[in-house]
Amino acid sequence: MFNFKEIFSVSLILFSVIDIVGNIPIVISLKEQGKKIEAGKATIASGVLMLLFLLGGEKILGLFGVDVKSFAVAGAIVMFIIGLEMILNREIFRNTEDETSATSIFPLAFPLIAGAGTLTTILSLEGAGYMKQDIGIGILLNLVVVFFVLKFSTAIQRRIGKQGAKILEKVFGIILLAIAIKIFTNNSILHELLDALRANIE
Repeated sequence: MFNFKEIFSVSLILFSVIDIVGNIPIVISLKEQGKKIEAGKATIASGVLMLLFLLGGEKILGLFGVDVKSFAVAGAIVMFIIGLEMILNREIFRNTEDETSATSIFPLAFPLIAGAGTLTTILSLEGAGYMKQDIGIGILLNLVVVFFVLKFSTAIQRRIGKQGAKILEKVFGIILLAIAIKIFTNNSILHELLDALRANIE
């Protein structure tokens, strides 16, 4: 049974992390350098990476003796840093030299769309209690957005302008910070301490 509230929440979180609208200037830059941007190929490759990580990520963690809750805390920290990056306009995870030197699969599919932040967020969402099917639908909805943004990136940039893209990036950065804090507190020892404190008070 699908939970539409959770699907909306997951979609919003992933949209913030992927930040495809904020990455339009990079896509335009690749096009201006003569790189061929194949929206369909980049979207499919990104989707395969994200869905594989959703379905098999927990087993991969098991090989290293890491549980989903611990990974969720780590993921929340990564999401928090990405949010700060978006708000403060500082690059931490991205390498602009790599981003302008390859094709639709690299760097668009990885690491621009399905990068470390996105893959970490997917497992963090599962650790936060979201159902796999809801996360899967959220991924698919974001892939639709990614396809259309890549397909019509030039027209979108003309429509919203560089300033508009920056404003959107900062708004979603703030949202991402709040979500990261929520995931961190729900999966860390702080949550257990707060529950114990409430139980003692009652």
